[in-house]
Amino acid sequence: MQEHLIRAIDIALSFLGIIISLPIMVLIFFAGIFETGSPLFFQLRVGKHQKIFKLVKFRTMTTNTKSVGSHLIDGSSITKFGRFLRKNKLDELPQLFNVFLGQMSLVGPRPCLPNQTELINEREQRGGFSIRPGITGLAQIKGIDMSTPKKLSKYDQLMISKMNITFLGWIIASTIIGGGRGDQIRKSK
Repeated sequence: MQEHLIRAIDIALSFLGIIISLPIMVLIFFAGIFETGSPLFFQLRVGKHQKIFKLVKFRTMTTNTKSVGSHLIDGSSITKFGRFLRKNKLDELPQLFNVFLGQMSLVGPRPCLPNQTELINEREQRGGFSIRPGITGLAQIKGIDMSTPKKLSKYDQLMISKMNITFLGWIIASTIIGGGRGDQIRKSK
């Protein structure tokens, strides 16, 4: 029952979020065309039950950046406009479509890349793939990113064990008011 209620909330809030943020997304899209020529970024990620799906975000890095975890990317890969988007978490807005389509949830473990085997193994042991991945989660508002797979998967496990409507609302509210930060990027050389 809880899972169906969370899915209903995901559908309603992602639809509302898409409608409200559509003008902002259109502006970001056109600004991205001028900066990189390719404003959207599609990347394969690992979802519920380890099913692979295509995540969509606004591009914040140059088009030739490798498809690896953000913590492995040099800071010089981030574009000027991309820095602004990442700082304000606006690069995540297109993921509302992933939520609406049922590939993601508003709250859940951040979806990892298929090549992040250490994190996949840790999550497998702790039930991290038992729910849909999320745009935000407990680890994100606590400032824990994919550079520490063991710690991240422990927070994911804790979040899954506490998942109820009140907890979900707290995580969403904490994210909206600025809790946490995005994945760390290596300092430019």
